[in-house]
Amino acid sequence: MPSSTFSGTVSTPKLSVAVDMGNPFLNLTVDAFLKIGAVGVTKSLAEDTYKAIDKGSLSKSTLEHALKNLCKEGVYWGSVAGVYIGTEYGIERVRGTRDWKNAMLAGAATGAVISAASNKGKDKVVVDAILGGALATASQFLNNHYFY
Repeated sequence: MPSSTFSGTVSTPKLSVAVDMGNPFLNLTVDAFLKIGAVGVTKSLAEDTYKAIDKGSLSKSTLEHALKNLCKEGVYWGSVAGVYIGTEYGIERVRGTRDWKNAMLAGAATGAVISAASNKGKDKVVVDAILGGALATASQFLNNHYFY
């Protein structure tokens, strides 16, 4: 009896941007800033588009607000990613190993630095450091154990 099989691949378009700063630390940090900053811009664009459609009108003021929000979100998300990746790389170089502890320490440091830069108070800095460390550690465990 003849058998038949079905085979196929699904792929997404990829865009690669390489920025060579001459230093691996700077390369990783700038790369993270650009990639995750683009995610922040996309998030903001989707939200502002939804708001404009929901409101039913589009004005110059709305467009200016959306553009300002795009820039703000892109820089914020990119900065968080750059601080995290740069810190994780630095910790990896100092410790000489790559494991979940690097993610935990980098997440805690990033949470504390970003919170302190936002002037939210000492208690919020501690809470954000704990949250950043927990999220980064959980992400590392999930990435290493469930997604090959």
